[in-house]
Amino acid sequence: MFSCKLGVRVFRVCTQNAESKKRGDYLCCHTMEKTIGEWDKGRMETEDIILGKAKYEDWRSIYRNVWSRPETAEYMLWKVTADEEEARERIRRTITWQETHDAWLVYEKGSGQAVGFAGVEETEQYIYHETGIALGPEYVRMGYGKQILRLLMEYCISLDGQEFYYSTRAGNLASKALALSCGLTYQYSEQKTDQRSGKTYELEVYKKNLKGTG
Repeated sequence: MFSCKLGVRVFRVCTQNAESKKRGDYLCCHTMEKTIGEWDKGRMETEDIILGKAKYEDWRSIYRNVWSRPETAEYMLWKVTADEEEARERIRRTITWQETHDAWLVYEKGSGQAVGFAGVEETEQYIYHETGIALGPEYVRMGYGKQILRLLMEYCISLDGQEFYYSTRAGNLASKALALSCGLTYQYSEQKTDQRSGKTYELEVYKKNLKGTG
């Protein structure tokens, strides 16, 4: 869990065991003070997941858990990766992309496997949009999505972000529920065309004001 304070960034990392987690108590905490420039863009974490930059050896787990899964790709803009050779090429492209963008793979702490991906971008000064959050089908309904989204917003706050936007297809009920559970509110809808199928779909946009939440 992270809490942050504007000015000097103060991130308090707290740990729990199973019993204290039920009570909402934290066993131990330590504080890390970081300026904006000292934030570790290569690795961020919560109690269950890590956002980290992709490595070549991740190709197998991200392919098995995410890229090869049509149910994960259904509401997104990418195509399912067909085979292991294509997965190796895709991880190389992913590594190159993540070197210059605020994008990460999602690792499950318990297994160490890559089980998803996430990212954000600054579209205007102090205005941030998520660029896609994906989790493999075996890793949904475990609270990981909420941890990822909250961590992304904390990261944007650390960069003095003032507004955070989140987009989801109208038919993706789980994604809409995630946005609402993290305090985002519906703003508007727009019609889009899926470049894979040529079909139109409704994209819903949600927003959260970050100013004053640090």
